[in-house]
Amino acid sequence: MITKQTAFLVVDDFEPMRKVTSNQLRSMGGKNIMLASNGAEALRMLQTQRVDIVLSDWNMPIMTGLELLKVVRADKKFSKLPFIMITAEAERHRIEEAIACGVSDLLVKPYTADCLSTRVEKALTAPPRASSLAHVGLFVSGSQDDNDESGPKGAKEPLRQTILVVDDTPDNLLLLSQLFKDEYAVRVAPTGEKALAICQSDDPPDLVLLDIMMPGMDGFEVARRMREHPMSENIPVIFVTAMSGDDARLKGLELGAVDFVAKPINPDVLKPRVRNFMRYVGLHKQLQASYDGMLELAHLRENVEHITRHDMKGPLAGVIGLVQALADDDSMNHKHIKQLHVVEETALRVLDMINLSSELFKIETGRFKLDAKPVMIDDILNRIIEISRTTFAEKHIIIINETETSVGKKVPEVLGDAMLCYSIFQNLIKNACEAAPAKSRVTISLIDETPLRVIIQNTGAVPEEIRETFFDKFVTHGKQGGSGLGTYSAKRLAEAQNGTITLDVAVQENRTTITVALPCYSGVTA
Repeated sequence: MITKQTAFLVVDDFEPMRKVTSNQLRSMGGKNIMLASNGAEALRMLQTQRVDIVLSDWNMPIMTGLELLKVVRADKKFSKLPFIMITAEAERHRIEEAIACGVSDLLVKPYTADCLSTRVEKALTAPPRASSLAHVGLFVSGSQDDNDESGPKGAKEPLRQTILVVDDTPDNLLLLSQLFKDEYAVRVAPTGEKALAICQSDDPPDLVLLDIMMPGMDGFEVARRMREHPMSENIPVIFVTAMSGDDARLKGLELGAVDFVAKPINPDVLKPRVRNFMRYVGLHKQLQASYDGMLELAHLRENVEHITRHDMKGPLAGVIGLVQALADDDSMNHKHIKQLHVVEETALRVLDMINLSSELFKIETGRFKLDAKPVMIDDILNRIIEISRTTFAEKHIIIINETETSVGKKVPEVLGDAMLCYSIFQNLIKNACEAAPAKSRVTISLIDETPLRVIIQNTGAVPEEIRETFFDKFVTHGKQGGSGLGTYSAKRLAEAQNGTITLDVAVQENRTTITVALPCYSGVTA
């Protein structure tokens, strides 16, 4: 909701654009409007003044709009600040980057005051977006803007594309109007001044057919002044003129004309040229719908991630804790304890899948933030070892647990994330048990040092062909249906907790050793 107290920060290196945007905001009721000519200046203003929403151009000197967005989203004070990017950008990967960086909305130039008002209201009331740096293969053509020509099925009939015909001769205005009235909405202007007013209004045309030789303001001056105003700078211009010299054509091209058509007008020449440029106009209009679709899907993914992380992961951790408490109950018989371990293993697998789908994704895209807390790593290892003994009982593997802490000795703790530690060691111990031959040994040792080390050792040497890529994504060997994500995820989850993971293969002893080093909790957290 826009009020007199709403503080706007308009960032654009083009002074006329700053003026136009600020005037449009004032027409919406905005009074507190600050102006900046680049991202660096805007950043300084953000540090000293209250700002409720940022409207920034993309391409600017010193600091671009995208660079400003990244800095804003990296600062806790501004991470939820509504940020609208105003752009004519059309490169998909750059738009995806802006969405991943947490832009609230994207507004394609040129735009109307009504469109700006709608976007500002939406950004001020919508849930905030944080930087995700997500992969966003989200290019779709849904959620069209009212101005989009290719509206969804069942929607109201789309607006016709508009041609503005500018000529001081009434017969030429009538001829061109009749020529295009069946395909397009046609507006006419008998003077350059009238044409310029229409082009710089809130309802500009999609294409201008512009005469050059007119009294008062000629066509060249109209084109020049169109390029100086944000509402008209991107409108294609076709000069329709009796001037055929190279000098006139060169001057027109310098002013941004897209074509020249000679008088007397030949309809068979002019109509195909207009259609070609109207196709370009249609594609440009579709950018807004495409950007809206990309943002909509980004919001959807964020909502799904929120459900996964908060609505599933929290209760699941509670289930695991409850199962573990029951398994520790002395009144439970051996059969029931064994069944509880099966339930615990299943829950841990689901937790691992959640970590892979959400936490690992955040780690890969650089937006994971560790909330480090003391973790009783020996308890986690003991649980996983007990589960593994049940799971791999048919292989008759001897799992040696060297993680128990001596009586009276301080229990070692890791400074990290308990759920991530579960995923790391569940994957590594499971992998070791799968790789170990039947009736062989798997040893898990906890070394209470700084950093704290967990050593997992199994009989069987990792094949030579995958040793160099053992921790790479999708690397697997000899496993039916193996995803190749177990060791990869373990490495990334360990590194996310400021730890390391290494592989050592002793070929002669036919032994594989994996060592995970994690920060040791010293009794003080940051």
